[in-house]
Parts: sequence; C-alpha cells; structure tokens
Amino acid sequence: MPDHFVHTATARPSTPRSARRLDARSLRGLAHPLRMRIFELLTLDGPATSARLSERLGENTGTVSWHLRHLAEHGFIEEETGRGTKRERWWKRVEVTNDLNTADFRDDPDSRGALSVYLHELVQQYFNRVTDYVNEDWDETWRQAGTVADWHDLRLTPEQLKALNAELTEVIARYAAAPGAAAPDALPVVVQLQSFPRRARGDA
Repeated sequence: MPDHFVHTATARPSTPRSARRLDARSLRGLAHPLRMRIFELLTLDGPATSARLSERLGENTGTVSWHLRHLAEHGFIEEETGRGTKRERWWKRVEVTNDLNTADFRDDPDSRGALSVYLHELVQQYFNRVTDYVNEDWDETWRQAGTVADWHDLRLTPEQLKALNAELTEVIARYAAAPGAAAPDALPVVVQLQSFPRRARGDA
C-alpha cells in the first residue's frame, strides 16, 4: 500500500485500492509526531498491540493507547477482529490510500499548523528510513541492489515535472503488482520519491 502522497496534482498509481482525500479534520487527527510514528509502524510492519508499540517507541503504554484510539476515531486504523483479548487489542492500518493535497489547506489558517507538523514529520520519517538503511549491515547483494541518489541538473516546466512523477508512479505500481513477492529472497522494499522545484540562487 502506498504511503501518504503529499502533492498538488500528481497521478495516482493504477491500483484497485480505495482512497480518501484528507480534509482538515482528518489532517488534524493525524498531524502529531507520536501518532504519525505509530501509523508508520503499523503501515510498514503490520498489526501490533499498544504494548508492542510502546516498547518500540519507548513510550508509556497508556499514552500509546490513547493515540491509537485517536487514530481509529479518524479512520486511519482499526482493531483487528478475532485476534487478541479484551486486555490486549491488536490494531492495523485501514486498507485505504490517504491522499493529501496541500492546495486544499493553502487558504485555511486553522489548518496551517497541522499541515506544517504533518509535512515536517513526514520528511523526518523519510530521512530516518534512509539513515537506517545506510547504518544497517546488509550483505553485498542488497547493497548493490539499493540506491541513494539524486539528479540535480534537470530543468523542467510544471507540466513536465507532473508528467515525470506520473510515469515514475506507474513504474512503481507495475512492480508492486508483479509476481515475486513470495520468493525466498524477497524483502519489503521502500521507494521514496521526492521531486520538487528548486529556486535558483546566485552567488550574491
């Protein structure tokens, strides 16, 4: 399942999953550092209990439970039925793609703070994932397969940048639907696409 898309007009992967567009209320429900970290763990690693999450996050179980209920109230996660007990509830991400269009909140001063928190935390999560990969001990096969790269010499119009993002997204969607996930040497793979304009700065 794709993670959040922060965009103004990028193309959606051609997948059959349902999607919802985040509004001001749902944005405020998610835009909290700990809630976003909880949601990230449930997205990347699957269902967990508040006790398991609190151990990984170094947080009090009661605090994590409160944020889990908050995420559930806003439709981001749900209880996994048929698993656990009344005292140990399992939580999972709701199977839906969450789209956030920054243009929806450009003229809404009440949502500006939540949007700022969300964007900063999301970028921090992306940074942490790359840092973890660089610091972890991988065998040479995976080292040669992974990449951390950037291309800084492109000059594109807004229409060309939009088209580039759409094409890359379609390529990722094609691999997501390809067979091979059950292969013995297959591991979860994170693809982080970050493409944005840069203001040219002179020497002055």
